[in-house]
Amino acid sequence: MEYGRIISVTGIGGLFELVGSKKDGAIVRSLEDKTTRFVASRIHNFSHLESIEVYTQRDNVNLVEVFQAMDASSEALPSEKDNAAIKAYFQKVFPDMDFERVYASDMKKMVKWYNVLKKNKVELKLTDHPEEEEEASEETPESSAAADVVAEETPEEAPKKKATRKKKTEE
Repeated sequence: MEYGRIISVTGIGGLFELVGSKKDGAIVRSLEDKTTRFVASRIHNFSHLESIEVYTQRDNVNLVEVFQAMDASSEALPSEKDNAAIKAYFQKVFPDMDFERVYASDMKKMVKWYNVLKKNKVELKLTDHPEEEEEASEETPESSAAADVVAEETPEEAPKKKATRKKKTEE
């Protein structure tokens, strides 16, 4: 299962795999009980786990980086009910987190989601987008300079066409 297909749905607990989408919602499969259902976008919002970021002391980091730190840590996961234990756990595992802006409820959710992802053997890595990387690497200084030359041409240099007048016909 790909990390890029995992979503969270507002108003419904747990994580879901995005099976398909429609213009008025999405078809999702629960990672916990494997049930498939339609979720209307008029009622619920969807968040891809890939798009969720966590506040840190420096730049925000993607949630997958926190999950990877949790995976690499030898610390035992805390109980989801003990706020102090959860905060102490994240201070050891991911000390760069901004604990003033990341609430205990967010950290609880991270622990729950991490457990669900591990049970479903989801690989904790962002999806590669090779098309975007190729496009960025294909643009060389020469091609961007050529684009600048084209942009510098003014409409005055282009030949002007005169509008033709229609003659009135007498009846």
